[in-house]
Amino acid sequence: MPSEMKRLRELEQENARLKKIVADLSLDKEMLQDVIKRKLVAIVA
Repeated sequence: MPSEMKRLRELEQENARLKKIVADLSLDKEMLQDVIKRKLVAIVA
């Protein structure tokens, strides 16, 4: 039982780490899309 609790804790920590990575990548993607939109507007204008 204690080893199961330890494994659960490890999985929860890994899950939290992966969620942070996804959030960071999503923010990066959003910022890059914004830069592209601004460049396209500048080209068209």
